[in-house]
Amino acid sequence: MTNKEAFGLAKKYIPGGVDSPVRAFGSVGGEPFVVDRGEGAYLVDIEGNRYLDFIQSWGPLIFGHCDPDIESAVIATAKKGLSFGAPSNLETKLAKLICDEFKNVEKVRFVSSGTEATMSAIRVARGFSGKDGLIKFEGCYHGHSDALLVKAGSGATTYGNASSGGVPADVVKNTYLARYNDIESVRAIFEANPGKIGALIIEPIAGNMGLVPADNEFLSELRRLCDENGAVLIFDEVMSGFRASRHGSFEFNGIEADLVTFGKVIGGGCPAAAFGGKAAIMDCLSPEGAVYQAGTLSGNPVAMAAGIASLSKIFADHDLYDRLNKLAVLFAHGLKSVATKHGIALQTTVRGSMFGFFFTASEVKNYDDALKSDVKLYAKFHAKMLEKGVYLAPSQFETGFICDAMSEEDIKFAIKSADESFAEIVAQDASENEEMREVKARIADLEERLKEARKEREAIQERMKNSWGFA
Repeated sequence: MTNKEAFGLAKKYIPGGVDSPVRAFGSVGGEPFVVDRGEGAYLVDIEGNRYLDFIQSWGPLIFGHCDPDIESAVIATAKKGLSFGAPSNLETKLAKLICDEFKNVEKVRFVSSGTEATMSAIRVARGFSGKDGLIKFEGCYHGHSDALLVKAGSGATTYGNASSGGVPADVVKNTYLARYNDIESVRAIFEANPGKIGALIIEPIAGNMGLVPADNEFLSELRRLCDENGAVLIFDEVMSGFRASRHGSFEFNGIEADLVTFGKVIGGGCPAAAFGGKAAIMDCLSPEGAVYQAGTLSGNPVAMAAGIASLSKIFADHDLYDRLNKLAVLFAHGLKSVATKHGIALQTTVRGSMFGFFFTASEVKNYDDALKSDVKLYAKFHAKMLEKGVYLAPSQFETGFICDAMSEEDIKFAIKSADESFAEIVAQDASENEEMREVKARIADLEERLKEARKEREAIQERMKNSWGFA
């Protein structure tokens, strides 16, 4: 079966053929390949084509596909049972690994997805503060729960929607939108709504409008404003936690949030996420407190085992993040260098093993800046790179990831592919421009001939009028 046939079959039974919108290639054109397997830094499709994978399941696979240690832990655990719906020591072990790394996280609760983690964190924050108002930021994506799908970045931006259908106005009436990296927009919301704001959620390293880190001074002021107004500060580190660094965003900004959400890396490729923070806030959760939250597969033993294996490997390898960062910087610098070589404006950003780039001449600091990126050029670049065996995110507004299975040779291969892709795009554009000039010239010639023909017709009509006396 070909990729096209397989995707066509999927569309018969799955809306759009995908279980997450951005996978459908809607903003880059064409159709996605269908994966057969992963091999370290690479994906292999059902036709046998290999792709250097800069998505890595959107972040979880910090050690690449089919890491033998994580795989062994999963298999051994699965043999004991896939799900219990009852406590196991694996939950406690993974919770302790997380709490030991983050001073501001005294207790955690596991869920199965980042959406659940952020939704639950906001609920417990409101329960603790006793206030309903929530501040979020344009371009930050915190999962697809109703109250958060307002200018949510990522897939919503890819498809040109600021929010989502099916979300009642009443649900988002307590959600206030601020501008990323603009403290005055936040201060204005607090001042206009005294005593109403109970929580503020932000990606301290935004990864869903492309990679856009928050300024340290901005985050410091958010901390101060939340303290002054009795609001719970939530850092959404579902993507950046254990990805940007061993301590997520903390190593870049030194700011401690009241609550933190985790996901991706803590599941090692299995569905697992968590939210955690100070015990005084987390103890508001049922069964100890009045804030209810539950999940049949929360703390699933297989996912916990994968997470323990993933974090254990991270903690045992003190050079891991240095290696990943060097590869990310090598790729980002190489990408910018070959883009400049071909006269293409490009902005790049790196945070640990995360990277992002925008086709724009100006620095990207917020959602509006991100939207200025040339998405048509990105679509052309994505298609060219895919042809050469390099798989980038099928949207300008996503983050790329380095995994430990990648080598310098892999990165150099990707840069060479980018160089060739840019050259082909520039040549193609030049050819199209020349063709367009020729078409315009032919149109101008035809218009001139038509003009002359009209004059000739008018002259003939005038002679006929004079000869026959027509009125």
